[in-house]
Amino acid sequence: MLRWALIFLVVALVAAVLGFGGIAGGAMDIAKILFFVFLVLFVVSLVAGAFRGRKPL
Repeated sequence: MLRWALIFLVVALVAAVLGFGGIAGGAMDIAKILFFVFLVLFVVSLVAGAFRGRKPL
């Protein structure tokens, strides 16, 4: 998922340099959404791994 966020970020940057503002804005919004979804899933997997990795007392 992080790969897709980076791809959309590159597309947005290229579109902005070439003057396509609408496409750049849309691609940037998609990249932001994908990045935050990646962050949430990463934190959830860290928490789940921490709870699963503990030994019982």
